[in-house]
Amino acid sequence: MKPIFFLLSPLLLGPSYALNVLLFLVDDLGQRDVGCYGSTFYETPNIDRLAETGTRFTDAYAACPVCSPSRAALFTGQWPQRSGITDYIGAPMTPKEWQRNTILIPASYADRLPHENSTIATTLQGRGYATFFAGKWHLGPETHWPEHHGFDHNFAGTQAGGPPGKKAYFSPYSSPRLTDGPPGEHITDRLANETIGFIEKNQHKPFFACYSFYDVHTPLNARENLKKKYTEKRQRLGLKEEWAREGERDVRLTQDHVTYAAMVEAMDQAVGKVLAKLDELHLSEKTLVLFTSDNGGLSTSEGWPTSNIPLRGGKGWAYEGGVRVPLIIRWPGISQAKSTCSIPAIGVDLCPTILDATSTSGSATKKCDGISLKPALANKPSEPRPLFWHYPHYGNQGGAPYAAIRLGDWKLIHWFENDAKELYNLRDDIAEKNNLFTLHPQRAAELHAQLSNWQKSVNARFPSPNRRYNSAKPSGRASKRLH
Repeated sequence: MKPIFFLLSPLLLGPSYALNVLLFLVDDLGQRDVGCYGSTFYETPNIDRLAETGTRFTDAYAACPVCSPSRAALFTGQWPQRSGITDYIGAPMTPKEWQRNTILIPASYADRLPHENSTIATTLQGRGYATFFAGKWHLGPETHWPEHHGFDHNFAGTQAGGPPGKKAYFSPYSSPRLTDGPPGEHITDRLANETIGFIEKNQHKPFFACYSFYDVHTPLNARENLKKKYTEKRQRLGLKEEWAREGERDVRLTQDHVTYAAMVEAMDQAVGKVLAKLDELHLSEKTLVLFTSDNGGLSTSEGWPTSNIPLRGGKGWAYEGGVRVPLIIRWPGISQAKSTCSIPAIGVDLCPTILDATSTSGSATKKCDGISLKPALANKPSEPRPLFWHYPHYGNQGGAPYAAIRLGDWKLIHWFENDAKELYNLRDDIAEKNNLFTLHPQRAAELHAQLSNWQKSVNARFPSPNRRYNSAKPSGRASKRLH
């Protein structure tokens, strides 16, 4: 017989039983970087155990192949185009600032999350929840940091896109929202401790804790004991680097990067530490836990730390390696242990899912572009719905401006540079090797029509022709590692 809190909605039992929320958001973690998603080099036992107690989504996506837009979408439940944040904050913002020799000039974008765009935290704060944020924010200047978007507490969340301080992941941090620890303290462990402290102080009332890791974003920097472990493991397994090409870039085909592996394990240890505290305080059956990433793994630049194989490409690209992410959800009384879900989900779904789980009215009570994943977790069948992407920018990783749609097994990519289109059947071709555009023109046309209608509905901005483009000069999309 199941415990009573499995049979009744926690909110029906009174405020002290309201469902808590714990969100782990990892930076640049590829779907295949996790053991339960197929990695055999990186070790993630704590995340794997979370999957054993919840639902692992096989077809989950970020709303953008780079961080800031994806994060804005996750916290608001709305497509990046609604907030105007369509590129990572820090990229050239206007056409006048664009200096690279590219066919197109990227569209302009917003450099902060507007205050009127309510977040998960603002809604839960209004429901009486204690709210907490730790780690990477990267959604605007100081007047738009977490404390201005519904979070009561903010540890290390600033405008920065990477770990603070000259020593990156180690104290001193030089962060206006995180006091320095002892010399050499690891920020990943420190923020786990801050998260645990918040949970302990608020264990008798509903809380929302978001641990938004700086890991595993560059710079590649890890603890020496873990680097030693993976150096030995790499040698023991006899792993050798393998490479292919994606456009003008080299792309890594093997997971064998010692420092990156150490960063992944440190992140996993922090996840395990926080989850262990839930168990210790008997809060696991009263807490909705979500684990995901903000985009695919980095495989074509900036150290080339990981491989997304069999997924194509990586961070900054339209292909599955750029947008497919891990997603694990443990919702007491709803999700089933050791279950998987192949229903496609996307970052804008996490906000309505959380608000659904914490609502007394049975609905999200906030306008979202995403949907609650409760039916998917309960294994209820649903009609295929379209998922959309619109990235009118050139990423640092070699990708070009594009838009895309996935509906059912089919995915259409529209490249803006030359109006080229690619069509893939992901059920048969998860590696996106076989472009079926010429074989299925009618299906491609139907998908493109849906994509165009959606772009109009969200007032999507488009890149413009670059009158200064010189085809005889380098495009700036290549990288130093090219042969």
